[in-house]
Amino acid sequence: MPNVDSHLPNTFCWAELATTDPGAAKAFYGELFGWSLQDSPMPEGVYTMASIKDRNVGAMYQMRDEQRKQRVPSHWLNYISVANADQTANSIERNGGKLMSKPFDVMDFGRMVVAADPRGAMFALWQPRRHSGAQIVNEPGAMCWTELATRDVEASKRFYKAVFGWEMKTDASPTPYTELSVPGKSFGGMLAIQKEWGDVPSHWMPYFAVADCDAAVDRAAKLKGVVHVPARDIPKVGRFSVLQDPTGGAFAIISFPT
Repeated sequence: MPNVDSHLPNTFCWAELATTDPGAAKAFYGELFGWSLQDSPMPEGVYTMASIKDRNVGAMYQMRDEQRKQRVPSHWLNYISVANADQTANSIERNGGKLMSKPFDVMDFGRMVVAADPRGAMFALWQPRRHSGAQIVNEPGAMCWTELATRDVEASKRFYKAVFGWEMKTDASPTPYTELSVPGKSFGGMLAIQKEWGDVPSHWMPYFAVADCDAAVDRAAKLKGVVHVPARDIPKVGRFSVLQDPTGGAFAIISFPT
């Protein structure tokens, strides 16, 4: 498995589920991805670290009371590794984004910010200290891609290029899709929200690698997950599906050609 001990600045490094039902979420993801799950008491509740072969791959926690009262659905938050969280937070505001939290320290693990782009898509900044992020990537059960669905592709391109300096390459066929990269690494994509999706807000979504997409879709359905996009091929890339866990968290899976 590709073990990693650090992530390139301005690339996604971590994915974290805020869930309305930690027990149901742990049972679902543990069975689907083979995650080992370890609870750690926190001042605000319990933080559950997910791992594969003792290497961290993601996390989850019970959503805060105020969010549950507002009926905020379970959701994944995707973290971008940055060299300086305070400076990047200032750049977010200068370029029309919004800070949902000011920069703050997470003990000695790192410094973080929760933010939204000008179209409302949420993400987090992570300035690593003791915790760098996912320790396995691009292997079954681990994060491998992060994708923005937005209601204004051109505005989103301008914002993320200004804040993070991302390089962008757009393929217009069959549906326009923009690949995101920094020198030496492609890490995500961007596409426009389609009319048939309905009233979906702009959002970032994590992709997790699986060995067999069709088998994972069947397993997710048996575990009471929801299949939003049945397994289908992405030419020259792999086979993917968009799923929702039993608590409402949406994510994607993908299998790559051997």
